[in-house]
Amino acid sequence: MKLSSSIEREAKNAILASLGDVPFVKIEIVSSPVLSPGCQPDFQIAAQIEKVTCNLIVEVGANGEPRFARQAVNQIFRCRSEFPGDYPIFIAPYISPRSAAICLEADIGYIDFAGNCHLSFLNIYVHKEEKPNPYTNKRYLKSLYSPKAERILRVLLMSGPREWKVEELATEASVSLGQVSNIKKLLAEREWIKSQAIGFALSEPYELLEEWSQNYNYQRNKISEFYSTRSSGDIEISLERFCREEKRRFGLTSISGSAHFPPTARYQRMVAYVKGNVNDIISKFDLEPVSSGANVILLEPYDEGVFYGSQSRGGAA
Repeated sequence: MKLSSSIEREAKNAILASLGDVPFVKIEIVSSPVLSPGCQPDFQIAAQIEKVTCNLIVEVGANGEPRFARQAVNQIFRCRSEFPGDYPIFIAPYISPRSAAICLEADIGYIDFAGNCHLSFLNIYVHKEEKPNPYTNKRYLKSLYSPKAERILRVLLMSGPREWKVEELATEASVSLGQVSNIKKLLAEREWIKSQAIGFALSEPYELLEEWSQNYNYQRNKISEFYSTRSSGDIEISLERFCREEKRRFGLTSISGSAHFPPTARYQRMVAYVKGNVNDIISKFDLEPVSSGANVILLEPYDEGVFYGSQSRGGAA
C-alpha cells in the first residue's frame, strides 16, 4: 500500500514511542525486503535484545475500524510464509477495542497514534489500552448520528435480529434509499451489522448504543420547564388525553417513560415529547414557567423519529 509521508512518519514515531520505555531493546528501521507481488510490508523494524534480533513486519492502515483491521490481518496471513518467524504489527491512527480484539485473536501486534498498543515478542510485552480516540471524525459521527440516520438506528435496534433489505428499511424509517445505504456502509466498517440471506441485520446493538449515548445531544430538543401543583401521574393522563383529542404526537420519556416498565420507580417529574408549539398546553394545564425546580418538562423534538416504536402503557404513551 502506498502510504502518505505523514502517515508513515506517524507510524514510525508510534513504534518508537511504544518501545521507548523498554531500556534493553535497540530499535532500527530498515528497508523492507522485496517479496512476492502483493506481499510487500509497509516497512520493517529490527528490534535487538542483547544479541538476539527480531524483525517486526509492519502493515499500516489509514483507518483502524474493524473492517479495515480484518483486511490488514488477512493480508498479513496471506503473506506470512514470506517472513516466517517475524512478528507482524498493524498500525493505524486509532484502533478501537473491537479492532484490537481482531488483532489479538490473530496473534498480531497493534499500535495506534493515540498510544494504545499490544506487542509481544521475544521477552518483550507491552500492552496499553483505553486511550481515547484523538482523531474522531466529527463529520463521520455527524453522518451516523444525524436526525435521519437516527431513524434508521432506532428501527434496527427495535427490530432485533430481523433482516432488512435497503428498500424495506428506508420505508420503515421514512428516509431515502441513499441514506440507508450510507448508514449501512458506516455500520459495516465497524462490523456492527452482518449480511445475511435476504439482507442485513444489526449484530452489535450494545456497541451501537454505547457510541450513540456518547454522541447524543439532549439539547437538540426545544426544552420548556414548568411547575405544577398537580401530581405527575395526573398530568401524564390528562396530557395524553388532550394530545390524542388534538391529534398531536405525544410520548413520555426519561424517568416518566421508564417508570411504566418493570422494575418501576417512584418519581416526581414528568418528562414528555410533544409535537408542535406547547403554548396551548401551558394555558390548558396552568403551567408556571420556572428556571429551577421544574416538575413538568416538555420537549419539542428535533425530529419525529423519537416517536418511533412508542407504546401505550397504562393509558400513557
